[in-house]
Amino acid sequence: MITVESTINASIEKIWDAWTNPIHIKNWCFTSDDWYVPAAENDLRVGGKFWTVMSAKDSSSSFNFEGTYTAVIKHTIIEYQISDGRMVYITFFDLLNGVKITESFEPESINSEELQRQGWQAILDNFKKYVELKLN
Repeated sequence: MITVESTINASIEKIWDAWTNPIHIKNWCFTSDDWYVPAAENDLRVGGKFWTVMSAKDSSSSFNFEGTYTAVIKHTIIEYQISDGRMVYITFFDLLNGVKITESFEPESINSEELQRQGWQAILDNFKKYVELKLN
């Protein structure tokens, strides 16, 4: 398992909405400013599916990130299986000064574990920046 984490200075309600609402997902779910999300859908329930299109702004690359939820406990836990069969486990821990998000995922075999860690951490850092600068 690879784990990334961050503490976001916002309420659990804002964080949960930003994490799960496709309107917000389109504003943060990418690794750098030269990428964007043109489309996202999310059916947040056990058995529900999500789908996020991640695209380079110069049109050089694009891919779908999709999966099916296996566990959802509001404001606490999200677990899902990516379409390639790997599992992802996310916890939201409400602190006095924010919320700690921890994401653990099974690595894929194409890219190094360090590259995967950096990519997922960059997305989580982008989420933190979006919530703290745009939603607070």
